[in-house]
Formats: sequence, structure tokens, C-alpha cells
Amino acid sequence: MISCSSLVLIMHNCIIKRNRKTLLSHPTFIDLFCGAGLFSEGLRSSGLCPVYAVDLDSKSVASYRRNVAQVAEVDDARNIPTDVKGDVLIAGPPCQGFSTLGRRDPKDARNKLSLVVPDWAQAVDAKIVVVENVPKFLETSTAKRMINALEHLDYSIETYVLEATQFGAAQFRQRVFIIASKSGPIGVPIPTVERPRTVREEVLDRPIDAFDPMHRWPEPGALALERFKTIPNCGDKRDIMRLRPDLCPPSWARLGCNATDVWGRINPDKPSNTIRCTFQNPSKGRYIHPFENRALSLREGARLQGVPDSWIFCGEPYPIARQIGNGVPVPLAKAIGGQIVATFNRMRRKGEMTGNAA
Repeated sequence: MISCSSLVLIMHNCIIKRNRKTLLSHPTFIDLFCGAGLFSEGLRSSGLCPVYAVDLDSKSVASYRRNVAQVAEVDDARNIPTDVKGDVLIAGPPCQGFSTLGRRDPKDARNKLSLVVPDWAQAVDAKIVVVENVPKFLETSTAKRMINALEHLDYSIETYVLEATQFGAAQFRQRVFIIASKSGPIGVPIPTVERPRTVREEVLDRPIDAFDPMHRWPEPGALALERFKTIPNCGDKRDIMRLRPDLCPPSWARLGCNATDVWGRINPDKPSNTIRCTFQNPSKGRYIHPFENRALSLREGARLQGVPDSWIFCGEPYPIARQIGNGVPVPLAKAIGGQIVATFNRMRRKGEMTGNAA
């Protein structure tokens, strides 16, 4: 006869085994150049489990650990650990060298960081690899070298350029996804919304807690405040030049009406422009609040990236703005994650899955 204590122990062990099986049923992923974890958050909300993430920026890693999972480390992505395995490898290598909004310097040392991805894929035994970047990246010799290296490791390659507004983000933002798979085709995600969400829906119609530490913006100086007051709804630098030329530096007259989005108010009834690292600087784009005389707050910028209001980023305002602007919109990342989970489920039904996702 089994004693009560033995029966309790057996039941306890069964629960542990069941929970362990449940945990292992979720495909695992590793995030290179993880930043604050927006890409990871999209995958996590799709049902994947983060097991390791790495970035050189300590504040970004602190944000990741605070909001996503306690698996991120501060390190150079060129250092590959020997004890980490994952079903999926995702990477968002620096895009400043390829972005049309940046300098596009071919000598930028960061341009070649994506070449570590194939080495990681082999080391961690990833079944699926997802590399995200600006669309121009796909045209570079670096991308071609990375893709060739992945093909030599027997991955099949798919590439998609996706628009974030089609997946629920209230922000125009195109990103390219290079997907390398040993699990069959992943397939392009189907848009999840019939029409784009607007800034009004995502930011203005949802009250922000007055005590939210992320609801912060730079206090404008006297000159900036006068410019704000001059700009009408949906207006921009051209209105300042027309209505208050005394507020304009000589350089504006020399440039004429080029760069019309700078010192621009956001149209509340459309998605915003791409949220950049400098979205709290009105001279960098159309980032002025639709109705108030100020730049967007950190929370408002995060909302346009699809970040939950429960997230609190680590660091001072400018580094936080960089963390927000550098990320993949969470709804777009979630769409990619959904395709990956569907692929693993399909393979599991066929009995072809081994490893963590089995």
C-alpha cells in the first residue's frame, strides 16, 4: 500500500513533469542585438519563450530584463556562448549604415555585425533564423554574404518587406525580414487589420496616467515654444517661415521648403511617421503633439511602437527614446512570431519536431 506521503510525492513529481513538458512545448528563441526587447516582446506574446538575449548597451539590457525576461546579458554579439541552444534565432543588427535616414556610410564598422548571425545559427542549433532591418539592407553586399552563409548551412531563405500599419501599429514603418528555415517555408504574414490605426486611436483617445514616469517630454525653451504656438494643426516648418520669419534661422531660408516634415505637427487622424531615436526633437521630423505645444512624450512614442503601458524603460530620457526608436513595432513582431509558431505546430503534427519545441 502506498503511504499518503508517497502519494503526495508521486503527484508532486507528476505535476513537475507536466509543467516541464508544458514549458518545453513552447519553441525557444535567442535575441541578438536585442535592444530593449520590442522584437522579443512580439515573439513572446505569440507563444515563444526567450532563453537568451544580448546587447552591448547596458540600459537597453536593463529594460529587457525588467519588461521581457531575466535572460538578457551585456556583451558583444561576436562572443558566442557555448552553452546556449534555441529553436529560433532572431537578430536586429544595427541599421544606421543602411537606413535612408542615416549617413549610409559604407565604412561604418557596424555594417558587418550581421555576419555573426550564421555562426550563431550553427552554434545554437537554430531551426529558424529571422534577421530584421531596413529594406535597403537587402540590397547590400553584407546581406548577400550573410544569406549565402546561411544557405551553406542548409537553410532555405525567404525575404519579406512588411509595413507596420498593416499589422496594427499606428506608425508607418517598413522593415525587411530575412527568414532562414530548416523547418519548411514560414510564409508571409497576412495583414491583421483592415485599416491602419491612427494616432488619435492609439495615443489621444487612451488616457495616460498622470503619474506614469514615461509620460515625459523635453521642456521647450522660449524660441521653441514660440515656434510651437505658430504651427497650426498638421502644420510644419513652412508655416513658421510664412507666419513668423523672425523665428527662423538663416539656414531655413537657404534650404527653402526642403525637409518639410521637420518642426511638424502629427496628423491625429493618420498613423505617425516612422518613430526614430530622436522623436523628442522637433527638428528631426514630424513629432510635435497634434494639439499641445510640445514634443511627444516617451509613453506616446512607445505606444506608437505598440509597447504595452506596463513597460517602464531604464535610463535617462534620451537613451530611452533611442531604445524606443530602435525597436521593431511589437504588433509587427507578433505577426512574425505567429508564423513561426504555426510552422512549429505544423511540424509537431507531422511528428518531425525534435528538441525544445517537441
